[in-house]
Amino acid sequence: MADELTLRFPAELWLFLAARNRVPELRVPYDGTSSLGHVVESLGVPLTEVDGIVADGDRVEVRAVGRPQRLPDGQARFVLDVHLGSLARRLRLVGVDTAYRNDLDDDQLIAQGAAEHRVLLTKDRGLLSRRALPAGAYVRGDRADEQLRDVLDRFAPPLAPWTRCTVCNGALAPVGKSEVEHLLRPGTRRTQDAFVRCRACGHVYWPGAHHARLEEIVAAAIRVKT
Repeated sequence: MADELTLRFPAELWLFLAARNRVPELRVPYDGTSSLGHVVESLGVPLTEVDGIVADGDRVEVRAVGRPQRLPDGQARFVLDVHLGSLARRLRLVGVDTAYRNDLDDDQLIAQGAAEHRVLLTKDRGLLSRRALPAGAYVRGDRADEQLRDVLDRFAPPLAPWTRCTVCNGALAPVGKSEVEHLLRPGTRRTQDAFVRCRACGHVYWPGAHHARLEEIVAAAIRVKT
């Protein structure tokens, strides 16, 4: 191959490129031995965001991951890094299997993703470039609602709102008021009659003051799916 390559990146991958490299055709030096994947990563584009790299002589076309992205086992299970706690709660709210803890380091996150066959969601490009990472994805958006739309659009996971604990990801089940009454404040005992409890951690839920906002999040998620 030539000592220079001409790379074409689709517009959806430009956010990973330095501003000076956001051009229709990018000329870069090439040592003749590095893989094309290494060249792409060296420019800041994680390979988790790339669906294919096609070379024709010294011209290289980089293709972005298609949407919705199919997962190898067909199951949409995720683990999120420590900076995506708000997104984790929203994913659990709409019933998506989401592992999250705020005390895991990068190696532990990668190990959990591998052991539990989960896609690691992060905004850390360096983490996505780790060779030990079996599956990962960059989360677009700065606000949790934007991030939720991005993940739902990319992976199209099946939704089951109100079935997972937003605290621990466990399954929720209806529970009689008499069984949890001792855990409730007087105002809640007086005004609420319908409750669910997490089978894993025991957290109790009811339609509280923030329920309308939660319903908005669920409705917006369903709209993304349709």
